[in-house]
Amino acid sequence: MASFVISKRFSGDYKFEFTSRKGKTIFTSNSYELRMDCEADAEYIRSVFDSCSYVKFKTTKGKFFFRVVVDGVVKAVSRKYTTELMVQKGIDEIVKYGARAEILDFSNNNFVFED
Repeated sequence: MASFVISKRFSGDYKFEFTSRKGKTIFTSNSYELRMDCEADAEYIRSVFDSCSYVKFKTTKGKFFFRVVVDGVVKAVSRKYTTELMVQKGIDEIVKYGARAEILDFSNNNFVFED
């Protein structure tokens, strides 16, 4: 099942990533100062996936990506893909599994391993 994974950036801000059923990141959100705002936006995007716009772009190096736009505001940017077909597959994964995706919060874990 696809999921939203909330985590911290090195700057201390929060972000969420939408990951596929296989665990690959499809898109990453903007930064949020508060975890509550990050979680609320992930919940909101999950509820409006059917009305989101997915705007496709091509980099100068020939890679493809898309932006998730809700009500005229860019909410997230996808990872880079090698072909336009792979971009469409990423968007299809969002449309198919996004509304049922669970939200996982890993922002409080320090992931410290003992020697």
